Amino acid sequence: MSKFLSTLAVAGLLASTTAVFADTATEGTTADAAATETMAIVVDADLAKKGKKVFKKCKACHKVGDKAKNAVGPVLNGVYGRTPGTFEGFKYSKNMKALGETLAAWDEEHLNTFLTKPKNMVKKTKMSFAGLKKEKDRKAVIEYLKSLSVSK
Repeated sequence: MSKFLSTLAVAGLLASTTAVFADTATEGTTADAAATETMAIVVDADLAKKGKKVFKKCKACHKVGDKAKNAVGPVLNGVYGRTPGTFEGFKYSKNMKALGETLAAWDEEHLNTFLTKPKNMVKKTKMSFAGLKKEKDRKAVIEYLKSLSVSK
């Protein structure tokens, strides 16, 4: 098959659509909703495979896999669906922590914006990477990150 889609439900990853976006969420509800809502994560295996290749640009700072540990950047296992600035043991910038207070979870839209040019989305972020210029590269990396965010 050229496009193999697998659907896996992951409990507690994303809040309802209205609670995910900071401009429509009310304070205190996004975290509660994220903890109780379930959203299926659909992974395009072919695109995720391409994303794994593009992710090589990220490996200098970010680790993934069963034995991954924080490095210059946080571990990215489970980043899709995780609240920004919350991976345990990593010291985030104040602005990334602030983003986590308004954004319930990293999703495709917000990851795409961040990966385009991180400092445009999060001023004074510790992430010094300039960004992925090609949309197809960002989409592939996001798909790879999604694949690292499903329960196995």
